[in-house]
Amino acid sequence: MNSLTLHAPAKINLSLRILGKRDDGFHELDTLMVKLPGLADEIQFDASPEFSFACDDPSVPSDEHNLVVKAVRQFQEATGLPASYRILLRKTIPHGAGLGGGSSDAASTLLGLNRLYARPLTEEKIQEIASSLGSDVPFFLLPGAARCTGRGEKITPAPAPVPFRILLLKPAFGVPTPDAYRRWSQSQEIPGIRYAPQDLAGVQLTNDLERPVFEKHRFLAELKQWLLTRNEIAAALLCGSGSTIFAALSDGADAKQITRAAQCELDPGLWSWSGLTS
Repeated sequence: MNSLTLHAPAKINLSLRILGKRDDGFHELDTLMVKLPGLADEIQFDASPEFSFACDDPSVPSDEHNLVVKAVRQFQEATGLPASYRILLRKTIPHGAGLGGGSSDAASTLLGLNRLYARPLTEEKIQEIASSLGSDVPFFLLPGAARCTGRGEKITPAPAPVPFRILLLKPAFGVPTPDAYRRWSQSQEIPGIRYAPQDLAGVQLTNDLERPVFEKHRFLAELKQWLLTRNEIAAALLCGSGSTIFAALSDGADAKQITRAAQCELDPGLWSWSGLTS
């Protein structure tokens, strides 16, 4: 096969509970994640004399620090194959947004190369490589919703909640994931900000990373509270480690109108996306 194009979807955490610090330095998690099929990066593989990588977003590293490149190197090491493809990553998922873009890109890269080379790796080996690349990467190897435990790498397929419409809002800045976890144990709640679980179609929406992220990035706390004051919003929550807030929309809500109001009242530079969960 000379070429292949895959779409790497974003995700949101409907719940994210931190159960404590592990001996290996990571945190013990229990999180329920769903994919956003309408929000996805595009990864194009074209046969080439040797491996090369490019990304259309100059803010994303295109060297050995990129998870796509790391995935390629792991594939080469595990199979002894050259991965002789030019890989072009077209970014749609914002960087540093808590939406899993880099992890999804890495998972799609592993799946794509394994398909292009007639599946030299077993599913178990791909899972092993994915886990070594990042806690969220294994989630993107499988379709549908999943409950993820351990440091996030233990994946159990979960019944998908009824799809619902969401609105994503993100300021220009990102939040480094390690910083959010590092600050978790010592962080404090901001008075007047709602942290309590919110019920949505039988799912308890909660995110333990809101406390450290909101403490350092007060705008995100204000954005969540602003959304919760609106009748068109059924619930609002920080996405993963941030810096995106997702809002579950009530029936008849106009996502574009809400976005315009948020840009007018809070930040004219807010990025937005609206669509269905899977």
